[in-house]
Amino acid sequence: MTATASSTASQEAFLLAFHAGRPAVTAEAFGGGRAPDGRSSYEILCDQVAGSRRVLDLGCGDGLLLELLARTDGRELAGLDLSPDSLALARRRPALSGARLAEGRAQELPFADGSFDACVSHMALMLMGEIDRVAAEVARVLSPGGMLACVLGHGALGGEAYERFIGLLRSTIGELPASRRVPSLGDRRTRRREGLDEILGAVGFTAVEWESVPIDLSGPAEQVWASVSGLYDLGPLDQDTVERLRAAFFAEMREMTAPDGQVPCVFRIHVATARLREDLS
Repeated sequence: MTATASSTASQEAFLLAFHAGRPAVTAEAFGGGRAPDGRSSYEILCDQVAGSRRVLDLGCGDGLLLELLARTDGRELAGLDLSPDSLALARRRPALSGARLAEGRAQELPFADGSFDACVSHMALMLMGEIDRVAAEVARVLSPGGMLACVLGHGALGGEAYERFIGLLRSTIGELPASRRVPSLGDRRTRRREGLDEILGAVGFTAVEWESVPIDLSGPAEQVWASVSGLYDLGPLDQDTVERLRAAFFAEMREMTAPDGQVPCVFRIHVATARLREDLS
């Protein structure tokens, strides 16, 4: 096994273990968040592929995005995820009874060439190792002119609860040995437009269109904690450490809580889209 493959295997083992305990963590964190226009990050992604009939959700998790996509009649939907626990939740959604839900790796998609008109991915592409193989596989299963649309995480806008939480988390993690820290996940190039352009351009995609959108996750302190504590960095922490982090977070939130009980929390996402060129030979 090469060093890259070994690193990817380690990342995937961590993700499998994490999602076994919190199979719907991404939907729980972002499902209630809203952009300035009132849409969730899932709805924004759904709208990017409004005219597509055959759609693959890469890293579909518990199936929330697929359920939104299923509202359009006549669609052929498929979802792939590494986690059997997350897929079990997706399979319980009545709207997805006709969808093909597969457990597997994005580096080896179990779909035929040209099977889809669009591929969507919500907060998942940035976690995947061997990203160049992933991009090649996405290009293979898309038809010419097909679209890839992704939501990628960016982080806090500044001065909000999420930024305070990250500061506390970094302080906590800095005191721990390397064995109790989350492994490096994904490829950092996916966090930048130029990097994603490099990855996708190499396998035949057009230039990436890139938009940054603030997602408001504000709410009561307990609700905000439920969102921010879904970060993978908490996965290796023992319960006592998590409880200390939680207590420190709530102590800081007291001074930020508005008279109506709301804690301000805003997270920025990137919405990236690109099309597979039609002139590929």
